Amino acid sequence: MRLSRMIAVFAFSLFLSGSVTAQAATPERNGPHPVTLAESALQGVHGTAPDTTVRNVLTVTAGGTALRVRLGNPYGRTALSVRSVWVGVQAAPGSAALVPGSNRRATFGFRPEVTVPAGATVWSDPLPLTVRPGDHVAVSVYAPGAPVNDHTFPPPATDTPGSFRSGPGDAGADSGGSAYGAFAAGTLWWVDAVSAISPARGTIAALGDSITDGTNAYGGGRRWTDVLAKRLQQLPPGRQLSVANAGISGNTVSVEPNPYDASGQCCGAPAPERLERDVLSLPGLRYVLLLEGTNDLGGGDYAPPAPASQVIDAMRGIIARVHAAGHRIVGATILPMCNAAGSAKEAARLAVNAWIRTSGAFDAVLDFDSVLRDPADPTVIPPALRTDCYHPNAEGDRLLGESIDLSVFGR
Repeated sequence: MRLSRMIAVFAFSLFLSGSVTAQAATPERNGPHPVTLAESALQGVHGTAPDTTVRNVLTVTAGGTALRVRLGNPYGRTALSVRSVWVGVQAAPGSAALVPGSNRRATFGFRPEVTVPAGATVWSDPLPLTVRPGDHVAVSVYAPGAPVNDHTFPPPATDTPGSFRSGPGDAGADSGGSAYGAFAAGTLWWVDAVSAISPARGTIAALGDSITDGTNAYGGGRRWTDVLAKRLQQLPPGRQLSVANAGISGNTVSVEPNPYDASGQCCGAPAPERLERDVLSLPGLRYVLLLEGTNDLGGGDYAPPAPASQVIDAMRGIIARVHAAGHRIVGATILPMCNAAGSAKEAARLAVNAWIRTSGAFDAVLDFDSVLRDPADPTVIPPALRTDCYHPNAEGDRLLGESIDLSVFGR
């Protein structure tokens, strides 16, 4: 590569890596700029990678060019040594094949290999790859022997993230897909964000738990965040916003022992501890949408049900940090949880929701509780709209996504 070209690309990379700080303090931009197109927040470490290539597939929620991918090792106790990464566009859902000519070898500081220290993340250099809203980006990672920082959840049927695994060796360059096995819906290794230079106005980061993640959203439809993204994609390009899903099943909004897992490897770090990495660090961030608190209020074997004050204090802290970074934050009320009327858990949920609605702490409020509660029994979601007591089904998710007033995101 000629020296002038290297300098230009290096300067471009610096511009991209500094985009979050600059955008937080500047007015809304016109024209293409860095935006996060997709995210899958990593939840923990589960074993060591075998000698295989993992072809991760994420759906992008806005169009763009100069694509970059972020690899994460947030929970690993040892370094993540990545031997190669290839990035292309999936040819068809369920297939490991890529669109002909789309597969590109990624570099990191102009090198094909990269080491991600324990607790860190690393962005690739920009790739000469253009995507459209709704495209499925395939990121093939070969990192045998590395700690498996993953994201795994029971996925919905449509536009779900997932992955393919190859036989032994580096199969990243295989565009035909013959080296890979069956699609593992809902499972991703190491890849936690995709960004690009986009005409979209910026990014909405949806911070939450399994309801945001899409767990048990069964019935043949999209997650509510994907429904929102589809609606935003119908706007003119300069008015669009991408949607980054930072939901993790079992996550808590307050810092406490996880109610479901004493090891701390199932459900991600509590929201305040992962806020910088999973939300504030995202290129193009403009809005945060917070729907969380169900796991705190519900409790489990490893943590008692949290009082309303604990959940509210945690939300106040998150709001303050988002505002300090120069962004707006939208709060959503907590959905019914099948707690008996008059019980301590239901009283706490109602108290948190009353605070969300009336405190003025959030820049705007989405009353998801009112959208999905059963008129005959407001302590539950109607059976036709739920998979279980905590989780809406695909129809419930559709109603949530369509209920959102887009004016809360400006313009």
